[in-house]
Amino acid sequence: MPHTAAINRRIILNRRPHGAPTPADFGLQDAAPPVPQAGQLLLRTLYLSLDPYMRGRMSDAPSYAAPVALGATMLGATVARVDTSLHPDYAEGELVLSFNGWQDYALSDGTGLRKLGGLKQPSTALGVLGMPGFTAYMGLLDIGQPKPGETVVVAAASGAVGSVVGQVAKIKGCRVVGIAGGADKCRYVVDELGFDACIDHRAADFAQQLAAACARGIDVYFENVGGAVFDAVLPLLNTGARVPLCGMIADYNATELPAGPDRLRLLTRTLLTKRIRMQGFIIFDDYGHRYGEFLAQMSAWVGDGKIKFREDIVEGLENAPQAFIGLLEGKNFGKLVVHVANA
Repeated sequence: MPHTAAINRRIILNRRPHGAPTPADFGLQDAAPPVPQAGQLLLRTLYLSLDPYMRGRMSDAPSYAAPVALGATMLGATVARVDTSLHPDYAEGELVLSFNGWQDYALSDGTGLRKLGGLKQPSTALGVLGMPGFTAYMGLLDIGQPKPGETVVVAAASGAVGSVVGQVAKIKGCRVVGIAGGADKCRYVVDELGFDACIDHRAADFAQQLAAACARGIDVYFENVGGAVFDAVLPLLNTGARVPLCGMIADYNATELPAGPDRLRLLTRTLLTKRIRMQGFIIFDDYGHRYGEFLAQMSAWVGDGKIKFREDIVEGLENAPQAFIGLLEGKNFGKLVVHVANA
């Protein structure tokens, strides 16, 4: 039976942030839920994924995807329940991976939906078995191409992407060094995820600690952060190193170029003389056709206990803006998910 409520809450982009987002950049609106027509579904959001890329979509600067329009619902991947179905391929009550955005209800014609079947923990479709896990898997294996015995370094190592990168690198026989913010995250990365070492990027002697942990240099650096972390990594890269460029979260709130010397010549000279491969990628644009391959392998690893994961669950759609602001400040511990409604 449908469970439709009288109100569809949605969080909109109220204004474009200048620098770090603030609560005033978002707005909470109430409206009647949309009504499905023939061939459509009404989806009820259960879980909402919060991810760093959303900061770029709040800006109208040129990028790989169109920005969120002012007054429009914030975008995002969701796990949803089919509340009402006028579509022959979906039954009421089925769970699907969808793109409802930051709202309680959304319409769909079935395009782009993926049935979740009997997935034991549906929220994992937004994390280790979803876009972050897919990003880690393809970026490391296709671009990073780790070989047994090599040293792999990953920034934001306790996060949704970095934690998977490091564990897959261990499966492939590499020595893995993580970089994370704070002693608790570093302990988790080593003690729970099995990394060989983890360096706190907040430490005053971070660069020296990283160099000591990478005595044989760095063969693969999975870049999630940029900024001072990359400055410390650059001189440690070995000849022939590979750098999958996934994100630069240190710069997402920047309004101008960083202070200090221009490092572009140093970077380009290092890339040339050491024959380093540094490649950016957009996961579904570049690898969408390989999602099935990823899902089969990652599901097996998770089922066998070879890949562990941690979720940071925030209760209530209304708390999504503050949680997202915290994400950009590194306050989350694990994959950040908003629990919107019960199944």
